[in-house]
Amino acid sequence: QVQLVESGGGLVQPGGSLRLSCAASGNIFRIDAMGWYRQAPGKQRELVAVTSSGGSTMFGDSGKGRFTNSRDNAKKMVYLQMNSLKPEDATVYYCNAGGILRGGLRFDYWGQGTQITVYS
Repeated sequence: QVQLVESGGGLVQPGGSLRLSCAASGNIFRIDAMGWYRQAPGKQRELVAVTSSGGSTMFGDSGKGRFTNSRDNAKKMVYLQMNSLKPEDATVYYCNAGGILRGGLRFDYWGQGTQITVYS
């Protein structure tokens, strides 16, 4: 009932920047929280940054000081601007959105993931 489509992943050199985008669509009444997680092979999925509908952002340790998460509520989109990328940032990033469907049920959906590769 909700689709999240990510874009913007790819190759970047250490110290470079990338911007990820995620577009939500479907039977959505309201998106409460929208943001990004990442998961390296063999590790648990971890918070990168998530932003509330009011614009407050919570960062995981990986994103503090280098990443910015912003939302366009009208377009149902979220953007992760990643600066000063490091080799350890290379992994799969997942968009996540939670909120209310038309009809009143809560939802929590994940995108398919987008790969970031940091190479020298």
